Amino acid sequence: MIEERANLAGRVAVIVGGGGGIGGGVTRALAQAGVDVAFCDIDEAAMAETEAAVSALGRGALSHAADATASDQLARFYAAVAARFERLDICVNVVGGVDRRDFMAGTAAQNAADIQRNYGYVIESVGHAVPLIRRGRRGGSIVNFTTIEAHRGAATFAVYAGAKAATTNFTRAVAVELAAEHIRCNCIAPDVTPSAGNWNALRPEDKARIEALPPELGGSGVRFYVPMKEQPPVEALADAVLFLGSDMARYITGTTLHVDGGTFAAAGFLDWPNGDGYVPAPLGGTTAKLFADDGGAVPASRPAGSIF
Repeated sequence: MIEERANLAGRVAVIVGGGGGIGGGVTRALAQAGVDVAFCDIDEAAMAETEAAVSALGRGALSHAADATASDQLARFYAAVAARFERLDICVNVVGGVDRRDFMAGTAAQNAADIQRNYGYVIESVGHAVPLIRRGRRGGSIVNFTTIEAHRGAATFAVYAGAKAATTNFTRAVAVELAAEHIRCNCIAPDVTPSAGNWNALRPEDKARIEALPPELGGSGVRFYVPMKEQPPVEALADAVLFLGSDMARYITGTTLHVDGGTFAAAGFLDWPNGDGYVPAPLGGTTAKLFADDGGAVPASRPAGSIF
């Protein structure tokens, strides 16, 4: 009954950044649902693995080595899609990423690269995808990957957060423009899903500290940061794409689906240990542990009597 209502079998999807990682998971999930897929990526080895997996499922597959942030390469990819398939039903823009740094430490070139990688190429991809969707004359679904950082003041990710916020509102605006054609546009906002991109975004010193943690502390941060106490896997993001790409979401457009285990809903409320529970900043129990080396004294920067 669900498969019938989803009505995905026989459709055609483009996945920009669909070779490996989160994008590879999305590509495989769509193929498992009976969708023919075209995907591009810069990781040719990952593309080969994903293409083999799709072919084993008996679905049509087009893989194309391309850097989506390079306009000419993205255009060539879409030209290959147009030559291979008669129409397009689903477009998923997964590419994104950032290196963590203070805003004032970034160069103009780094800022421009972050904007193109997280917003600029999305505009171009949607511009290429819509004519192919229109060619099918039955509407379609565009899914853009944004992030929780588009919805909060993400210090040390300023340009990235701004670019993703632009992608989020661009998606909302285009959704209104294309709604009468039944071309739906939505966003997926992940947070802590394990991925190479999330790991690579960290500073070297951050990685070193994490790697130095004893095994018993592995994942301890997740337990107080994520209300569901675990990181949503890649499959959870793929499930969200399947839903938004299907007829089960045929009247959903211009919205953002947060697949984050509750971190956006918590909005800074963390489940602190040592009896403090859900508050934005630690209370007595955790604070005493944090400042144990100072005998549990409240730092001078905090006024006496402050609960935070």
